[in-house]
Amino acid sequence: MRLSADLKAFQTRVGYDFRRADLLVRAVTHASIGSASRPDNQRLEFLGDRVLGLVMAEALLAADPAASEGVLAPRFNALVRKEMCAEVARDIDLGAVLKLGRSEMLSGGRRKEALLGDAMEAVIAAIYLDGGFEAARRAILGLWGARIGAVEPDARDAKTALQEWAQARGMPPPTYSETARSGPDHQPLFTVEVALENGEHEAAKAGSKRVAEQAAARALLMRLEAGDE
Repeated sequence: MRLSADLKAFQTRVGYDFRRADLLVRAVTHASIGSASRPDNQRLEFLGDRVLGLVMAEALLAADPAASEGVLAPRFNALVRKEMCAEVARDIDLGAVLKLGRSEMLSGGRRKEALLGDAMEAVIAAIYLDGGFEAARRAILGLWGARIGAVEPDARDAKTALQEWAQARGMPPPTYSETARSGPDHQPLFTVEVALENGEHEAAKAGSKRVAEQAAARALLMRLEAGDE
């Protein structure tokens, strides 16, 4: 199998040349167009998530030998979560080479957070299967780059942290609701509100519900923790 011109250019952006072109093609093939003769990237995504996790765990241990597990865990989660994978995918314009079904393409699949994050993990797995762990490690460290050293010292998942804040005060978990949606179908903008039983609430806007929920939770948590001081 030979790579198309756009996938050859994509290899350059990734920083890795595939010996098995079929692995890269599979990594960028979404389930919406996959078939028995054209395997999709879901199994690769599963593997890539594990490879990414091991590389990031090693990198964080090396970067901060004195950090405890309690400090390392939130940093690790910040670096491997779907939003971060999607961010890296956008840096290398992974969306441009995705192979999608017509309906997924028309609904803006090339820009969807979850879809980009999954495909990024699949590309990592393809590199691992093609060149081994060291090749995957070099590619990941190159793609994540300064993000590894720049991850916030307190890189908690905002939704989890807000839930813990509420539970520590005897409240039920926060509730999230979509209060508005604007923009075209292929590039929507969601407004999500988070609320606590005591009436405290905040809202945020983002291109995906998951990101908007995190942003709203972070804004509310920052205000609540400032009030606790």
